[in-house]
Amino acid sequence: MPTRLYRFHCVGPHGEAAFDLRGRRLPTLAQVRAQADRVALALMESGEADWTRWIVDVHDGEGRRVLVRPFTQARIRPADGAP
Repeated sequence: MPTRLYRFHCVGPHGEAAFDLRGRRLPTLAQVRAQADRVALALMESGEADWTRWIVDVHDGEGRRVLVRPFTQARIRPADGAP
């Protein structure tokens, strides 16, 4: 199955941001969504802050936005990205 490059940027309500400069290659949007959740959960575990208004802003290799995932919607899923 072919993969595409996606970048998972985390953005806060006051302009705070953590940019994904490497990205990750994934074959399906379900796996992109699962990876966005893992990114959000990892950042939330890294420190205490109010994460309720943060988002994962996912862009493809061409720079097009493909998904906006609020941290509040992040769910734990199996590592293979199954919904």
